[in-house]
Amino acid sequence: MDIKQLIYLTNLERERHFGRAAEVSFVSQPTLSMRLKNLERELGLSLINRSNNFDGFTPEGERVLTWAREIVSVYQGLKLEVESLKHGVNGTLRLGVMPQCSVALPALLKAVQARYPQLDYRVAAMSADQLLEALNSHTVDGGIGFFELTSLRELHFQTALLKDPGVEALFNPVHFPVLLEQESISLTTLASQPLCLAEPTRYFRRYLDGQLRETGLIPRVIVESASIMQLLQSAQVGLGVMVSPCGHLLPELMQNLARRPIEIAPMGRQAALVIAEPGRASPLAQHFFDEARRHLPD
Repeated sequence: MDIKQLIYLTNLERERHFGRAAEVSFVSQPTLSMRLKNLERELGLSLINRSNNFDGFTPEGERVLTWAREIVSVYQGLKLEVESLKHGVNGTLRLGVMPQCSVALPALLKAVQARYPQLDYRVAAMSADQLLEALNSHTVDGGIGFFELTSLRELHFQTALLKDPGVEALFNPVHFPVLLEQESISLTTLASQPLCLAEPTRYFRRYLDGQLRETGLIPRVIVESASIMQLLQSAQVGLGVMVSPCGHLLPELMQNLARRPIEIAPMGRQAALVIAEPGRASPLAQHFFDEARRHLPD
């Protein structure tokens, strides 16, 4: 057994396809299949359900995968640590991010860049369940999202809690002058406006829908999109009112828009930046986390 076999196994888990797993492993498909069969022979176990295509892992394969993820994560962390000793902190940090969390991620990354200019980032948008799974399986190095505090404690993540500055309405004052006259906006007033909202599967949207439902309000959602940029542009042209956590967007993106706080109960989950517990987090993730928390709002 060698590390490459375990890397091939974890790549197959991520890609769910022999051809794609071979491609990201930089080997041919026959080579990947042969090395995985050699691994099965060495262990004396069938790890992969094979038909004409990849058909998942056997129960034994799932157990081996748990160890493989840990070993590959430690191996990759060791490589990064050696590189940082030779050349300083550099490499690509994998971040999983839940959309519309209460921090402007580009501004945070820019602040970290002053300390670690050679650090690159690969950012993936994820749901809450996807993010927790990715953190546990080490397919991301860190995450920013909304979490149950009990889950964070049980999983022993290192956690930097993000301040909850509330929720705001963003609108074009030319098209919504009545909102401009108010210091804050009630849910009743908000529900009477055409809204620009994220998809219903997003946590922030579910939170907003739940608050409106409790008051018996059913708003008109004029634009619904997974793209924050589409929602923002819709608000800028006066198509509707965008609802967003305060601090989520850079001020430069909100030119020509008015902003008013919304009178709404706090979210049930806590926004946070998280990485694995000490000793399990990669050196790259630990360097990023220690520096990033210094730049988070108090």
